[in-house]
Amino acid sequence: MITKIRSLMYSLAAVAVAVTTPPGARAQEAPRPVALKAARLFDGKGDSLLAQGVVLIEGARITAAGSNLAIPSGATIIDLGDATLSPGFIDAHTHLTGNYSDDWKQSFIDGFRRELAERAIESSVSARKVIEAGFTTVRDLGSGDSLDVGLRNAIARGLVPGPRMLVAVHGMGARGGHADTNGLRHDLFIREDHEPEGIAHGADGFREAVRWQVKQGADVIKFCASGGVLSLSDEVDTPQLTLDEMKALIDEAHRLRKRAAAHCHGDRAARDAIAAGVDSIEHGSFLSERTLALMKEHGTYLVPTLLAGEWTGGKLDKFPAEIAAKAKAALAARTTMFRTAVRLGVRIGFGTDSAVSPHGINAQEFALMTSLGMSPLAALRAATSVDAELLGISAQVGSLEPGKLADVVAIPGDPTIDVKATERVFFVMKEGKIVKHADAAAR
Repeated sequence: MITKIRSLMYSLAAVAVAVTTPPGARAQEAPRPVALKAARLFDGKGDSLLAQGVVLIEGARITAAGSNLAIPSGATIIDLGDATLSPGFIDAHTHLTGNYSDDWKQSFIDGFRRELAERAIESSVSARKVIEAGFTTVRDLGSGDSLDVGLRNAIARGLVPGPRMLVAVHGMGARGGHADTNGLRHDLFIREDHEPEGIAHGADGFREAVRWQVKQGADVIKFCASGGVLSLSDEVDTPQLTLDEMKALIDEAHRLRKRAAAHCHGDRAARDAIAAGVDSIEHGSFLSERTLALMKEHGTYLVPTLLAGEWTGGKLDKFPAEIAAKAKAALAARTTMFRTAVRLGVRIGFGTDSAVSPHGINAQEFALMTSLGMSPLAALRAATSVDAELLGISAQVGSLEPGKLADVVAIPGDPTIDVKATERVFFVMKEGKIVKHADAAAR
């Protein structure tokens, strides 16, 4: 009986194929291999560039990468000329569902007027800008209304162009702290728990909050260990969670196989977060040499977001006085902190806090990193293999190696001579598909 049923199923399947396949159509052929060529190649890990770079691709994945490789017969050859091939860039700290505005007060009002669908469409425009700038992967550290989850899923489905996204859902924190809405009239919000899923108290409360983020689709957990710059009434460097709260939060994240990122400008809060096992410290403006040495010892990553400090601290007239004062102090402190981190050999990732600055100018972070003591190749590694390790996706992206996804960008000229060339990426490929290919005149 079972044999007869199987025979009938196979017959029906054969009929379906016969009905739906047009006459004369052939079985789908394997995609032709693609060969990308350029004068130089950065593989994402090395201490030098390779001459006469070639990346061979079949479908979505790299089959070979190196210098002067033999190109298979029948391959489609894309010769990018006097350029440097590199793994697609990674930005480990973005907010694609938010947008920078030169007018803080107008932006504040717009936040009450923009409909959810309008904000979703706006975020898709930001995603396109970021991938066309060469960033094929981002870690998006905090949103609202599940906009980040929706954008991530829409990009993954191919509905809109954009970078691969790892999202945090809500940024978590203490009542009245940087992750909460503070500094406003007490009766402005009818419900004090307008976003209770990100705001918690006590170890058990933060465990539950982590679970809620994961339920809603979080790939990573982000929390505020200290105050922040762009919140109205908290001090920028004071601790906002207890050590027990951080231990519970991070333990729960790791138990659920999620990494934990701590927004943290303050030194004491950073030491607690490191002791609790956090994976990365975001910003780190006021970190002391002692705390940076602890990060080196524990293998904790620093994501310095220099561009955010430059944008806020350099535009003090655009903000209310209380925010401007914090922005000025954070910008003044970050230079010594970053130089010390480089000297000590702290693991430094690449992140911009994009949305604090305009989306699409993310590559300006490279020049800021090198101006404060990092070599161009170390900065490129930060935005490729180092960030891939930080995000836990190094098996898929971050370097040009056989078997990895074909995320490849072309930088005009030699970025070790002119690191600002990273701001003029003219070719972007994600998973073997060309997203951008500008002609020479546009470079």
